[in-house]
Amino acid sequence: MKYQLIKAMQRNQLVYMMCISKSGFITKKCILNQAKRTFIIDNVFAIVPVVYKKRGIV
Repeated sequence: MKYQLIKAMQRNQLVYMMCISKSGFITKKCILNQAKRTFIIDNVFAIVPVVYKKRGIV
């Protein structure tokens, strides 16, 4: 998980992250470019890159 987080930060990539909060609930966070957040890596269990697709007129 640590490697995936470092890779996303190096690429300034937008990611969705699922983790367990201090109160024990599963939360989903959207991490924006250059947004500073503090997480306990052991509480993070999923990181998914956000992919934007251009819409075209057919």
